[in-house]
Amino acid sequence: MSAYGIIFSNIHDNNIPELTRLRTIASVPFACRYRFIDFTLSNMVNSNIYNISVITSYNYQSLMDHIGSGKDWDLARRSGGIKILPPNIAAYANPYENKRNTRLDSLKSVIASISRIKDDYVVLSDCDVICNVDFNDLIRYHQETGANMTVAVKRVTLTPENSKTSVVFNSDENGRINEVIPYPTEYDGQADISLNIIVMKTSDLQQMVVEAQTRGYSSLTRDVIARCCGYKDFRVYRYDGYFAAVTSFADYYQHSMELISDPTVRDSLFGVKNRPVYTKVRNSAPTYYAVGSSVKNSMVADGCFIEGTVENSIIFRGAKIGRNATVKNSIIMQDTIVGDGAFLNCVITDKNAVIRDQRMLCGAETQPFYVSKGKMI
Repeated sequence: MSAYGIIFSNIHDNNIPELTRLRTIASVPFACRYRFIDFTLSNMVNSNIYNISVITSYNYQSLMDHIGSGKDWDLARRSGGIKILPPNIAAYANPYENKRNTRLDSLKSVIASISRIKDDYVVLSDCDVICNVDFNDLIRYHQETGANMTVAVKRVTLTPENSKTSVVFNSDENGRINEVIPYPTEYDGQADISLNIIVMKTSDLQQMVVEAQTRGYSSLTRDVIARCCGYKDFRVYRYDGYFAAVTSFADYYQHSMELISDPTVRDSLFGVKNRPVYTKVRNSAPTYYAVGSSVKNSMVADGCFIEGTVENSIIFRGAKIGRNATVKNSIIMQDTIVGDGAFLNCVITDKNAVIRDQRMLCGAETQPFYVSKGKMI
């Protein structure tokens, strides 16, 4: 058995436009030193999937910088490895027309690459699936059931908030999908929501993409799964581990803070034996903590310089916290400088931001104050 991985890097960019103005959602920083795509890439590599394509659409420079040759994920290989598939825009096409708004549109745009896949199975995944899952179990389940398609789902309690961005799959006692409800308006108890991870035979995927192109289908959920579940064998695979869906800027802040407030979340992502999360290695020096500095209940990456007070915060690589500065309940991204005497509470600073001396910035848990990339305040 061999499997091929396909990752969609731009599908949910509009969920957090503040952080995706200059990058794809795949390369959004998370948890001190990682990017969203690190979790999906690591899940694939830990499941012995070493043939991976990342479908991009726009703003993918930071993604390419992060992945590089793929050596940090053991993907710099003579045979296989990782490929970035940029948009293929013809000379006569409108360059401003985005033809990769959906997963199915993305697959149709790389149909030539899909037709060359030699592996037995294909794992399709969004890039912002924050979980630590063994794809081998998913593929094994797909084999045992003999299904045409298997969709990973998570049993959750529906709320007005999560239903706005969730697709519910109803299934029978054997796990066969019999109904698809995108963005349900009724919140009655628990339901199986999609993790946006799908397993198919390569031949089934190739046939599906050709048919979608012929019939003009654009949505994998609406035009394929919902339309065909009555006569094709589509199954659900119930994942019972931790899963985070970042569907808004507030969600990004909340799930980041969970890493500090809930040790089980941190253990579920980073403490699973034989399934580490890999990322780009920078070989930074250890963080320097000056005399008189104070750090409580925080995650601090390497290469930082801390002279002030940090509480309940996440500090990325290379950040500098000045003398008598106070940072609380905040996310300070890579190479940010917080000046002497500054006070930050519920703030998210993007990369290379500068907060000058004596500045006071305050947000709220439901709406953090955001400082964009490279901005000086």
